[in-house]
Amino acid sequence: MSQKIAIIALASVSPLGSEPELIWNNYLNTTTCFSKQFLDHQETIVGAISADDALILEKLRQSDVKYKSLDKSVLLAMMASRKAIAQAGWKKGSAFGINIGSSRGATELFEKHYKEYLELGKAQTLASPTTTLGNISSWVAHDLQTSGPEISHSITCSTALHSLLNGVAWLRAGMADQFLVGGSEAALTDFTIGQMRALKIYSQLEDDYPNRALDLDKKRNTMILGEGASVCCLELGEKEYALAYVEGVGYATEILEHNISISAEAVCFQKSMAMALKDTDLASVDAIVMHAPGTVKGDLTEYKAIEKIFGESLPLLTTNKWKIGHTFGTSGMLSIELAIMMMQKNTFIPVPFTKAQESGRSIRKVLVNAVGFGGNAVSVLLTL
Repeated sequence: MSQKIAIIALASVSPLGSEPELIWNNYLNTTTCFSKQFLDHQETIVGAISADDALILEKLRQSDVKYKSLDKSVLLAMMASRKAIAQAGWKKGSAFGINIGSSRGATELFEKHYKEYLELGKAQTLASPTTTLGNISSWVAHDLQTSGPEISHSITCSTALHSLLNGVAWLRAGMADQFLVGGSEAALTDFTIGQMRALKIYSQLEDDYPNRALDLDKKRNTMILGEGASVCCLELGEKEYALAYVEGVGYATEILEHNISISAEAVCFQKSMAMALKDTDLASVDAIVMHAPGTVKGDLTEYKAIEKIFGESLPLLTTNKWKIGHTFGTSGMLSIELAIMMMQKNTFIPVPFTKAQESGRSIRKVLVNAVGFGGNAVSVLLTL
């Protein structure tokens, strides 16, 4: 990339918590952040936000009469965004851009309104405006009183990293000076879980690590769904207060055999990583935060793609889905958060049940991957 993009702030709310110190301490702990909820007619393992964060979210909902009808995905985005701009020192009412996406959007509210429609034969007045995907960014913009552009989109599980790509493009084009980017997902609902079970990818394990992300020897799919929102603040150029820099970005799609297919060696990942790593000494990449959702094919194909790019000298490999589950459209930004924390703390966070990796190296440069249904991959190279 010809111009550095600084990440000057990052905030999240997820099963890990919503405060940086708590999030990091949870990463240092080898236990998972899973709990159980009764969904899709049975007890289901999920990655839910904590009771403390749920209380904060409810206070946000009750703080404004207009917020009472909003979906949880919108409120999560608002909660994370307030924290991020406060950290960045951005002022309410300024002209920063917003791009916050979601894979599923207002699925909880949509299911509720549709159920009522089937029962009553009549839709609620606010059913449409509160379930459109665009209301995530528009309500965040309202809450933060920004006059800049606002964008929402869904590009399945790579949504948050596509938001980052958009922010980079707007900044480099000179169309904005500051951009808030990320994703929000609140899809712990009956129908969403039912869809994942119909695909036969949801975990049925009942042990300490029910999501076996990065276990390349597993024989069954072990994906678990999580919820949360994560956003970061981007500015153009070098900043003394930067958390990290976006050094390279890559993106690619591949021809599909079916709706959720990905090739045996994840050609889309090979292309996105190669683009992000252009002119980069591969030996300088210290770690990769993989997408690795915990499915048999998803994990293995991404690993093979990494082998194709890096050969036998692989960077340290990790993922956070064994701990918090797959947060769909938010997942890429939570991976960015993990990457930045590992660089700032100079500490590698491994997957506890995988083969130990040599971790004596400094963590100065990290590649982050995400891919979604449709074979759309994004890779982002971060450096201090």
